[in-house]
This record gives sequence, C-alpha cells and structure tokens, in this order.
Amino acid sequence: MGAGNAVQNVSLGEEIVRRVNELAAISEDGDKLTRIFLTKELRAASDVILGWMREAGMSAHLDAIGNVCGRYDGEQPGAPCLMLGSHYDTVRDAGKWDGPLGVITAIVCVSDLNRRGKRLPFAIEVVGFADEEGVRFASTLLGSRAMAGTFDESVLNTRDRDGVSMRDALLEFGLDPDHIGAAARARRELLAYLELHIEQGPVLEARNLPVGVVSAIAGATRLAARLTGMAGHAGTVPMALRRDALTGAAECIGAIEQFCRTDEDGLVGTVGYIQARPGATNVIPGEVSFTIDMRAPTDMHRKRAVADVVRQIEAIAKRRQLALQLDVTHENRTVPCAPWLKDQIAQAIAAEGLSTFELPSGAGHDGMAMIDIADVGMIFVRCRGGISHHPDEHVELADADAGARVLLRVIEHFKPRAA
Repeated sequence: MGAGNAVQNVSLGEEIVRRVNELAAISEDGDKLTRIFLTKELRAASDVILGWMREAGMSAHLDAIGNVCGRYDGEQPGAPCLMLGSHYDTVRDAGKWDGPLGVITAIVCVSDLNRRGKRLPFAIEVVGFADEEGVRFASTLLGSRAMAGTFDESVLNTRDRDGVSMRDALLEFGLDPDHIGAAARARRELLAYLELHIEQGPVLEARNLPVGVVSAIAGATRLAARLTGMAGHAGTVPMALRRDALTGAAECIGAIEQFCRTDEDGLVGTVGYIQARPGATNVIPGEVSFTIDMRAPTDMHRKRAVADVVRQIEAIAKRRQLALQLDVTHENRTVPCAPWLKDQIAQAIAAEGLSTFELPSGAGHDGMAMIDIADVGMIFVRCRGGISHHPDEHVELADADAGARVLLRVIEHFKPRAA
C-alpha cells in the first residue's frame, strides 16, 4: 500500500508508529538496535526511507555523505525550500525514536499533502542525516555538517574501532570521499530548517504536555582531565603521606556535581568516564583520567561555569600535590531557535487545542550544524520517563499523532521570514 493511501486510512500517528517499528528492525544486532554510519544496516535503512519518500510524491536521492534527501516541489519548480529533517543513525543499543521520529513524521506529512494534491508556494525537502550521533568515528553531526558546507575533511583519516578509515568506509558504501563537498547547500536554497524530535528528557511529561517549542539547543564543552600522583603499597603508605590520584578525582567529581546542583539557570555537568591506573586492589592509584561534559542554555553561562570548575579542580590538585593536565576536547556553541519560527510553532500548537510551552534542548541536534545556512526551529515530542539512548525509549501513539498534526499545520501555514 502506498504512503498516501496508508495515511488516508489511518491516523498520522498510526502510520508513524508502524514505520518507526519497521525501521527499528534494521539493526546489526537482532536483539538490540544498532545502526551506525556507513554500515550495511545504514544502507538498508536508506533504501527503505528513499522508498517512503518516493511513495509520498517526492523525488529522492542519496547525497555525497549518505544523507537521504527527498524534495516535494512547490507551485513553481525550483523554489527555495522549507527543510525538515533529523537523523537515521543510532547509538549502540539504542531506542527506536531518537532521530527516525523526525524523519518519518516529515515524510508522513508530505504524503498527506500529496494525497490531497496540495502544493505550496515553496518546496519542502526532507532529510535523513546519515550521522548525527558520531558513534563510529567519534565526530558528531557529519551528515549535517556536510550539508552545511562545514565538513572537516581531516576526519576522513580517522579510524573506527576495527581500524577502518572513514575514507575507506565511504568507498565501501559506494560514495566518493573526494566529492563530499557536493552535499553542501547554499543559504539561498533554504527558507528555514525545522526538526521534530523526542524531548529526551522528562520536562514535557512532568507538565503533562505532548509537545513543546524548543527555545535553544544548549552548547557543550567537554574536557579530558588527568591527575597524576604517586602509586604506592596499600598497606604501607600512611594516609597523611599519600598522593592518591583517585581520591583527588573523587573530590573533583563531587565538586562538579555540587557546583551544577546549586546553579538555578539550567547548568548541567557530567563525568561519564573514569579510569584509574595501575588499577589493582592493593595499589594506591597513581594516575586517574576522567571526562567532563558541561552544558548550559547560553554560551556565556557555560563558559563562566567551565572556568569556575577548572579553578576548583586546579585548587584540589594543588592542595593534594597532584599534577594536572586538563584539555578541551569538544566545544559546540549554543544555537538559539529563531523567534519567528518559534512563533509559528507555538501558533500551530495552540491551533491544535494544546497548551504551548517553551523549553531548551540539553541534547545536541543537527540544527547545531544547519544554523550556518538557515534559521532553525524545533518541535519536541514527549517521551516516556524522559528516557533516551536506551531500548526503553518510547513515544505514545497519541503523542506521535499530536506532533505530526502540529508539524503539518506549521508546514501548511508557513510564512517565510520577511526580508
């Protein structure tokens, strides 16, 4: 059955849920959902999505980085587009809604327009970005950076955990690593970039709201810390004479948590990795490495917080006579959602009889790259328990339907930004 007929006979939400489940079956592991950049599973998923796009009345192709791209022309061929999108890669042992919900909802909305024979004064393009998560090559937003023209070609030489370079992986996928620039789009081609996505947090659920308007995508700073003290025998070195790197790291981690807990403006901090060496039960740890991830709704707030935390870590290291190495490994600026797009999303939510609510995104999204060529707007859809990047990630059918109705209303009533 074609997508248009399917939408005619079932709710938008039912069609979305069916397709989310169908896409989730494409995984490198039969028991867990894992779909990584430039794998045979990603290729199989791209073929399915291309088919859905064509059924919905779009012309569709795979671009030079592996993004799945569909276009539904407007009343005049060649007109600039309202771009809708999200990603179709996943983390390992993933949930099935993060990314695909946005791609599939956009396709279903276009299918509904096509079924009704409706064309708009602008084109609609739907994009499934091939790599947002950055799992395989430890570099995020590869698909959207290529489309925005900001792809860093040095990452082509990075290798995955099996030693395969990105350059070789692209060739094996059937793409030419020397022509990634062909994926780039110009600002004049886009009227705006709009993404529907699960919230990945508990705020909408706590407020009993199915959808929300995203105010901004929080920037992030990541640091790698290494404390070096002196390894020693666990039974012979008195406590007062120890230079224990692990207890120093523990104090640093506690200080980070306390600092972020006392902030009232949305600051969050996470230590997600720690390794102690030599790592023996009866040896005082002489060296400890750990990571720090800090995010806030504004760049100024985040940068001040990072500076404060760094000063605290330096003071702890000095007091404990530990050598400290602290390096920034990643920095993404905060991306504010365009007020004119937020207004149109809020109007669509209200027109659907729902309460409007604005909230920031603590997670990163493809809009962080697309901001370089278009104004960005986002719609959040409630997810159960705020759980994401986990098999228990879940969206209720009614919420998927509400998100689709809001997105469809935004599309049909979209007004480009005044010049």
